Amino acid sequence: MEKAILQLETLSCPSCMQKIEGAVKSVNGVDKDSIKVLFNSSKVKTNFDSAVTTIEEIQKAIENVGYPVLKTKVKAA
Repeated sequence: MEKAILQLETLSCPSCMQKIEGAVKSVNGVDKDSIKVLFNSSKVKTNFDSAVTTIEEIQKAIENVGYPVLKTKVKAA
């Protein structure tokens, strides 16, 4: 498992958080219980299995629902 932190543009409402969480949950290989969307810092934190998916796939899922990812960071969980 790896830990991902994705920095997004400023989140404007709580419904944004729900859309982003749903997008990340839809990616195979993501630990669904580890997903945290942090409204105040506009970050998404999650763990994922790098044998199943990539940080790029997670980023793409978020961007596909309309939220640009500014920066990503991955490290061993």
